[in-house]
Amino acid sequence: MVTLLIYIAAAVAEIAGCFAFWFWYREGKPILWLLPGMFSLALFAWLLSLSPAEYAGRAYAVYGGIYIVTTLGWLWVVEGIRPDRWDIIGATVSLIGAAIILWMPRS
Repeated sequence: MVTLLIYIAAAVAEIAGCFAFWFWYREGKPILWLLPGMFSLALFAWLLSLSPAEYAGRAYAVYGGIYIVTTLGWLWVVEGIRPDRWDIIGATVSLIGAAIILWMPRS
């Protein structure tokens, strides 16, 4: 459960940081939007380093599945666009892949 919370927190931090850059660059918001964006991206990197995965590459691979699901939550909650069935199917496939990478026994 702690692992899942770490990945979700990392995903929210990454999305928020990138969203701050998006708002500044694409929406013409003040450059001060970059300050919380940079802080959020640094927080993301730190949180991801807390993953219990034994190798960085596996931590990032597992994170990818969680990130996809979290971005669809962001799409719905922050941007007001409800994910469609293809979003849900794709997110489910990514979570299955992440679970295989994280929990299957290694030889």
